[in-house]
Amino acid sequence: MKIIKRNGSEEDFNIEKIINAIRKANNSSDSPFLTEEQITDIADYVEYRCNKMKRAVSVEEIQDMVEDQLMAKGAFELARRYVRYRYNRSLVRKANTTDNRILSLIECNKT
Repeated sequence: MKIIKRNGSEEDFNIEKIINAIRKANNSSDSPFLTEEQITDIADYVEYRCNKMKRAVSVEEIQDMVEDQLMAKGAFELARRYVRYRYNRSLVRKANTTDNRILSLIECNKT
């Protein structure tokens, strides 16, 4: 199964990326909301849903599925942290893109 990355390229689905993202959000609190088994269950369900779609799924669709499953488990605070993490990562990506554009303009002016 393939996923569509933000830059439009495709890569193989990797369940470990989902598990790690949920784990990071879960461990960002003094008292984790979910057990490792619950985290794995969520990732397994997302993988199942992606397989059932029979097409390449975007990263954003996968993240939405994770959020839905966090809320289905009653981990609303964790879902909020996950959304916040997604937002912060999006800001970092946008800043990096802007930095790269500025650097490329500077490099062109040097020649």
